[in-house]
Amino acid sequence: MVRVERIRKDLEFLAGITSTPGEGVTRLAFSAEETRAREYLRKEMEAAGLEIYQDNAGNLFGRREGTLKDAPVVMFGSHIDSVVNGGAFDGPAGVISALEALRVINEEGMETVNPLEMVVMTEEEGGRFGSGVWGSRAMAGIVSEDEIYKGTDSLGITKAEAMESFGLDPASVGKARREQGSIKAFLELHIEQGPVLEQNGCDAGIVESIVGIRTFFVTVKGKADHAGTTPMDFRRDALVGASRVISEIDAIARRAGKGTVATVGMVNVRPGAFNIVPEEVQFSIDLRDSSEPVIEAAASEIKKYLEEQCSSRGLAFSWEERLSISPVRIDPGIMSIFQEVAAEKNISTHVMPSGAGHDAMVMARVAPVGMIFVPSRNGKSHCPEEWTDYDQVARGAEMILGAVIRLAD
Repeated sequence: MVRVERIRKDLEFLAGITSTPGEGVTRLAFSAEETRAREYLRKEMEAAGLEIYQDNAGNLFGRREGTLKDAPVVMFGSHIDSVVNGGAFDGPAGVISALEALRVINEEGMETVNPLEMVVMTEEEGGRFGSGVWGSRAMAGIVSEDEIYKGTDSLGITKAEAMESFGLDPASVGKARREQGSIKAFLELHIEQGPVLEQNGCDAGIVESIVGIRTFFVTVKGKADHAGTTPMDFRRDALVGASRVISEIDAIARRAGKGTVATVGMVNVRPGAFNIVPEEVQFSIDLRDSSEPVIEAAASEIKKYLEEQCSSRGLAFSWEERLSISPVRIDPGIMSIFQEVAAEKNISTHVMPSGAGHDAMVMARVAPVGMIFVPSRNGKSHCPEEWTDYDQVARGAEMILGAVIRLAD
């Protein structure tokens, strides 16, 4: 039986592993904090009777053999990296639910036909390098050399350098790829990150679809000049051009479709002095919708407006796509299994879409996927106030446990 006290202990321990004590959880990919969290999880996974291994992308696995060792694996889990000053449940709730399910299976001596693997994905958030769902994309075989060797964090460290410090060989990432048919199903529990379940008084959400995501990094280049001696007509101000585009992105998203959202969450201005006309501005664009054509049309419109603004102001620009994930429909058979388990365990559910991206949407390229949500208090997430009651996480773990047993039998 799933035990709430173990779930509480695990989540509270992980919440204490942060580079920003007292300011939420900051645990970036390939960092010392992620290493410490993994060390704790390794010990707990070993205690649950699992065989531990790590793939070439940095994903951590705990495996329990089935009676047919070569059968496709039933995989379940989530991530433990965070955004800066995030919460204690986004990601870890899914990892600890997977761990607790395997503890129960081990304690009760259950046998399964298919092997079981819990997974701790790395860099799902993209909080360090700006390109999320890294671990699952490596498993799906959709990472590029440019991302590994050219993309950098805020300190100028490449992903390749960070991986090497983590004991990984960046040239071997391709070996993390999972072949079609090697995974029978992939399941993920996650906090909702919204208010729907709490408002409806439901214990869990059964996800039916996940939005598509496109992320871009734009650099606008102008000319640095003295703020006092350069007349307005002679200026090539990168920030003015970039700000016009950023404002228009909001309008483009509102026109694009009912569910389209666009966010500019990062802006860097150089040289960044109060008395120098900005020479260069870099900003991010996060574009999401449940329709691939809508996403494509919105991205094209943004880029066209960027070209027009830069051309009229004598500015240059670069446009780099960091992430492109298509919308995903969840496997209906796995949804039905979740509904059966919930009915047996008297867990109230709500069928709903996911407006956030998750590793499950990438793993859908490799295997059938299923996803469940547990409530978020006041709908808060990606902030220190993020909270899900431990007994709600436990009910979600019961659903993962029940679904795993059915799928692996």
